[in-house]
Amino acid sequence: MLSQTFFSVILASFLACAVTTIGIYVIRKYERWGNDHAAYFMAFAAGVLISVSFIHIIPKSFDMNDSAPIYLLMGFLGLYLSNRFLNAYVCHEYDCTNYVIGIIPMLGVGLHSFLDGVIYSVTFNVSIFTGVFAAIGMVLHEFPEGIVTFLLLERGGFSRKKASLYAFLAAAISTPLGTLVSYPLIYRIDQSTLGILLAVSAGALVYVGASHLLPAVERENKQYTLVSLAIGVLVAAIIVLAKA
Repeated sequence: MLSQTFFSVILASFLACAVTTIGIYVIRKYERWGNDHAAYFMAFAAGVLISVSFIHIIPKSFDMNDSAPIYLLMGFLGLYLSNRFLNAYVCHEYDCTNYVIGIIPMLGVGLHSFLDGVIYSVTFNVSIFTGVFAAIGMVLHEFPEGIVTFLLLERGGFSRKKASLYAFLAAAISTPLGTLVSYPLIYRIDQSTLGILLAVSAGALVYVGASHLLPAVERENKQYTLVSLAIGVLVAAIIVLAKA
């Protein structure tokens, strides 16, 4: 039974990794098409990330840990302060201000993807049925997540090769890494600790969506981005229903 559960967890996490990688590959191969439609992908991803955070991850973390609001704030401010630190010190000295456009969202997505791997370990150990439905919800947003991570890194000044590599490390391989790290410790991760991790993750995702994705969409000023945002919100609702 243990081996079957472990196999299911690994399969789910590597499926998520594969879907994200496909997104990175598609956007890199069809660069012109990707750049022309980047605003729509970013609007869609913002809708998914912000909505899932507010209607599922945040309430769930509050149920698991009474101190979750504090950790939610820490996740949000942590990325904000990282952004300010890079701008004020590192990039001030090395003239890399544009890199922050890609680095900060990459950190937020990387944290979230790593925690996805942890969540796979937890849900599949509850039951295979619970794990499968959780996996369905999470895999739905992996494809646009890979695309957006690549686009933000490229627009931040990274070469296409580096943007692909960093997007893969942050958004794709971090999920099975989270699974492999957490699975041996799964019986030590109680509800309260998982609530803390979820709250920090939600704070990071809200920051990425509200402070990076949506402003970038507004700068593009393209028609129908509101439709993409609405579709993202709808997909978020589907994800939540799939996990219910």
